[in-house]
Amino acid sequence: MRATRRAGARIAGAAAGALLTLTAVAAAPAQAAGYRYWSFWESDGGKPWAYATQGPATARPADGDAIGFRFAISQGTSDTSQPALAPDFAGICGGVEKKDGSKRIAVVVDFGGPADAPPGEHPPEKLIKVGCAEVREDATGAEALAAVAKPLRYDSAAMLCGIAGYPARGCGEQVAENAPASPAPTAPAAAAPGHGSGGPSFGVLAGGAAVLALGGAAIWKARRRG
Repeated sequence: MRATRRAGARIAGAAAGALLTLTAVAAAPAQAAGYRYWSFWESDGGKPWAYATQGPATARPADGDAIGFRFAISQGTSDTSQPALAPDFAGICGGVEKKDGSKRIAVVVDFGGPADAPPGEHPPEKLIKVGCAEVREDATGAEALAAVAKPLRYDSAAMLCGIAGYPARGCGEQVAENAPASPAPTAPAAAAPGHGSGGPSFGVLAGGAAVLALGGAAIWKARRRG
């Protein structure tokens, strides 16, 4: 009986240790992985840039809105760089009249800088491209972008990989931890598709929960044998 109790105590101690380890993982700041990708931004009626909560293929901006794209290396979602040019609909589309059955969307494309460029590639000489997209009333942000900055390149998962032919290769790839990251934006950022918010991954949490579950089952079996 005493041996059974000691065995149960050891298992309980191991489970408690796993719980403490799991808690420490959840509380400690995770190592932020850097990714090189096109971020997508929106401006509703002249408001400052806001990180888009959906992709350009499903977003449907209204007449008078602006959409922006920025290519950069970002260390997670808290430092994603917004376009360097403000969302100036009047300055970009001011001379374009609205036609029946269509809408006007101001498009800003910021190609980033040499530090953000993939190995062997260079951003366009003109780092910012703007245009006023005249598209049908139900057009998406992707269609507005295509009206201004072709060719576009997507991967098999429909992630936007290249705008106006840049970059020619790669798509949201992870970069070395010591790679330069772009400065933090002043606008709030939302999680980019496919990237976490810097907390512990689901795999770590699920693994810790499994350890605790196994420990609890072992204690129950030891008590049954006692």
